[in-house]
Amino acid sequence: MKKFLQKHPLLRTLFELRGNPRACVFTEPMWGLSMNLCLPYATVYMLTFGMSDIEVGIITSIYMFSQMIFAFISGAIIDKMGRRLSTAIFDFICWSLPCLIWAFSQGFWFFVVAALLNGTMKITTVSWDCLLVEDAPKDKITHIYSWVIIFSNLSALFAPISSILVAKLTLAPAIRILYINAFIVMTAKLIILYKLSTETEVGKIRREATRGMSWMEMLSGYKSAVKKILTSKGTKFAIIISILVEIVGMIGMTFWQIIASKRIGVPDTLLPIFPMAKSILAIVLFFTVIAHMKQTKMKWPLYWGFISTIISALLLISIKGTDIWGYVILSASLILEALGMAMLHTIRESLVAIHVDPIDRSNIMALLQTTVMLVSVPFGYIGGVLSDISRALPFVLCIGILLLGILATFLYYRIISRTVEA
Repeated sequence: MKKFLQKHPLLRTLFELRGNPRACVFTEPMWGLSMNLCLPYATVYMLTFGMSDIEVGIITSIYMFSQMIFAFISGAIIDKMGRRLSTAIFDFICWSLPCLIWAFSQGFWFFVVAALLNGTMKITTVSWDCLLVEDAPKDKITHIYSWVIIFSNLSALFAPISSILVAKLTLAPAIRILYINAFIVMTAKLIILYKLSTETEVGKIRREATRGMSWMEMLSGYKSAVKKILTSKGTKFAIIISILVEIVGMIGMTFWQIIASKRIGVPDTLLPIFPMAKSILAIVLFFTVIAHMKQTKMKWPLYWGFISTIISALLLISIKGTDIWGYVILSASLILEALGMAMLHTIRESLVAIHVDPIDRSNIMALLQTTVMLVSVPFGYIGGVLSDISRALPFVLCIGILLLGILATFLYYRIISRTVEA
């Protein structure tokens, strides 16, 4: 057993973590104790206020639009304030405050305000990512992101809390309590992370370089970042994969609850059980399959990630009810989704971390996130319109997007192989 613990690549990476990567990874389980208890019910919680599928889609698009705006200015803010302080301040704005609004929500406009604030999370997406990887060993990037996703999936162990509360109190009161809990835990998380972390070496350099610069001067610095993106095939490919995975993830997170509850007929009290099972499966897959992925060989893992997620979506839209075969097919769909999305999320983050220039990381990440959000914004509304026609259609759209991912992967690696041969 001791030899297994010492030799397993994922476990060895965890034990060897130091400094900021250690602080970021070890505080990540608190995400599971807060927001992930609410997420299985987030969409159906909106429906309890009489909102339609289209209104849910509009809220999602507003959230994506807010992310796009804040993603664009994130590089300048993070260079000016530093990675550590930016993460602390904007984690409070994007998670703690919206949790209070969601907890005391009375309808559509409450969700609009919360979505606008929640969109500032794109600032912390960049600042936290810089805090995580800038001082980390470069050959451990994939394993570090694997642990981030594993710890975020640990919420699976606490999913029964949501089910018990919903069963005892009904859906709306139970989710209000869970959002209050999320406010407390997320606030504690950002305080602990701030105490345990330090500013990164690159962060110190960028903060000193931008001292005395106006915001317009800092935003003009995006020009060099654009040039680096346009001249890097790897960075462009990372952006394309990020866009496709973001859209599929957003549609899945928004409309899975609706198709499971309203079309298939899964009872509200059982809704968290399936994400719980998916999270446990994802953790197992990280230790058995994803741990052995090599940073230098990502083509076939990408293919299998897209194919697995496509089959998962096909199975999901084939389910007609909650008889025994319905639950069997739903379980198979979740297994394949857990495998596919775990691989795609890990590879997406790794591709970005590997190909982005370290010195211009904050600016390139800002532009990357802006591009991802700009393309993704309409898909919340599109998904809502499709779901209003048929709850299966958002997942048909996902299948089409995943097929584009397979095509993009094929073309990129074909170009790379030709470049190497030349």
